[in-house]
Amino acid sequence: MTRLQALAPGKVNLCLYLGERRDDGLHELVSLVQAVELADEIVLEPAPPGARSDEAICAGVEGPNLAVTALAAYRAATGWDPPPQRLSIDKRIPVAAGMGGGSSDAAAALRLAAQAAGTPDDPRLDGIAPELGADVVSLLRPGLVLMTGAGEQVSPVTAMEPFAVLVIIVPERLSTAEVYREADRLGLSRTHVELHAMRREIESALRGDAKLPLELLHNDLEPAARSLCPDIDAALQAAGAAGAQRALVSGSGPTVFGVFPGLDPAVDFGALEGYPGARLLAPLTS
Repeated sequence: MTRLQALAPGKVNLCLYLGERRDDGLHELVSLVQAVELADEIVLEPAPPGARSDEAICAGVEGPNLAVTALAAYRAATGWDPPPQRLSIDKRIPVAAGMGGGSSDAAAALRLAAQAAGTPDDPRLDGIAPELGADVVSLLRPGLVLMTGAGEQVSPVTAMEPFAVLVIIVPERLSTAEVYREADRLGLSRTHVELHAMRREIESALRGDAKLPLELLHNDLEPAARSLCPDIDAALQAAGAAGAQRALVSGSGPTVFGVFPGLDPAVDFGALEGYPGARLLAPLTS
């Protein structure tokens, strides 16, 4: 097999509405997930001689890697059975930051495995991705999607009017599971009726001229993330001071982003002196 490469884009949640916990322990969600140009770089190639299983090389990330789990899932679902493979991951997306880096790596691993198997448009990927996690599904075909269910249902959304996102990296890590537990403790979930109403509002706002619905940009998990990581508060204030029309936490945090409508947004980087890694990113289209 030849050496194959792919990008694994990060994401921001333009909105995230949290529903009640289901019988399987997962929460119902309604979220607009936007892939952005900040991306990890993934290489798939045969593992060195002597390797007994698939492996991942990813500097700075320890423990089991979801991208290797994705390869195992693809093998099990399809019968693809080459010798052990190596995934080399050049991390650009911060870890445990609410930008879906690990999930996007897994989605890219699925795309690479399908390409290596000679079926780059393999429809079975849609069945494999939900087994790996909600963000894997939304990043399987990076762009703008409406995510529902517990994240396993995604619908592509037509590109909206131009906008950019200012990403501010908060130098902490948050466990997604811990943030959801804190959300439960704080009673942040919406009823089924409320969640369904929010979905209808979003779908209605995305029809017609597809303007960015600023009034709907909201994250129900934000109070939980802020409770666990108070440094988020200053980052939100900095995004607003830099000129963002909306500033919110991405996913389970702690990354903060600001929304700037238009093709050539004016960003006051002087307001971001405490955040040297802050950068303006373009959204990706499918």
